[in-house]
Amino acid sequence: MDLRLATFNLENLDWAATRTAAFEARRAALLPLLLALDADVLCLQEVGAQKPHKHAPRDYLALERLLAGTPYADYARAASVRPGTDAPADVHNLVLLSRWPIRTARQIHHDIVQRWSWPPPRDGDVAPEPILIEWDRPLLYAAIEPPDGTLLHVLDLHLRAPRPAPVATARGEGSSKSQVEGQFVAAQKREGQALEARLFIETIFDAEPEARLAVCGDFNADEYDAPTRLLRGGDNETQQGPRALTPLEVCVDATQRFTVIHAGRPRLIDHILVSNALAKGWRETRILNDGLEDEVFAQDPILGSLHAPIVARLSL
Repeated sequence: MDLRLATFNLENLDWAATRTAAFEARRAALLPLLLALDADVLCLQEVGAQKPHKHAPRDYLALERLLAGTPYADYARAASVRPGTDAPADVHNLVLLSRWPIRTARQIHHDIVQRWSWPPPRDGDVAPEPILIEWDRPLLYAAIEPPDGTLLHVLDLHLRAPRPAPVATARGEGSSKSQVEGQFVAAQKREGQALEARLFIETIFDAEPEARLAVCGDFNADEYDAPTRLLRGGDNETQQGPRALTPLEVCVDATQRFTVIHAGRPRLIDHILVSNALAKGWRETRILNDGLEDEVFAQDPILGSLHAPIVARLSL
């Protein structure tokens, strides 16, 4: 039996009754990619939630319209919510779709790594207020039951982009001091959440040493950056252990090994990492990046996505 496992950042998927033509244009660009993935398990990022009318709760109206008439419309579904509520956020939600039953699902948001305060250095006589380090959005986990009955553990994530976080200083938010401190805050958020994801993975291995486990999503980090290395649980080939995760996208030919283009430079920031129990059944990885636009120079409205999806085929 094969498993087709995919990840796709949909680039702020949104819908409004006043912009139906724009949505249909996006749908026409996204649908061929979704169908080409033919995924059994599909991890999505940047899924917006909309209100059918002003006083209604938010729901996945754009996603429902995108998937209508496709096999994915009937898939089991898990989705993130805004932390502390039971409703989705307006933007950047995580959604996990599965051809097979989802037995359990949960989100993780400072469940293992607690929030902390970072005190910026003094600036002359000014002592800045401490900055709370908190994740921008949760992680989404699901335990899926394929036909053979052995659970498949999947973690869908979207780590913070490395752009500077807003930091107020006595010199103003646009100052170089504000920028470098904001870059440091962003790094703490991104790498801190990668640590929480990895520690959650450790709990799965504690309970099930030979777990079928996959981590999929937009890491906002390449294969050598700290977040990816944290999630893998092994720094290089000489330090791989039984709990290390294998990146499946690095099996793609180097000329096609990218999921975004930034100012003319191809970059690999979306990933699929799997445990040894899955890696031994690897058959193929594809990155559907033909015609991908440069995220720096792309003009609004964006057709499709500025991220390329990845799909891996594995034998179970």
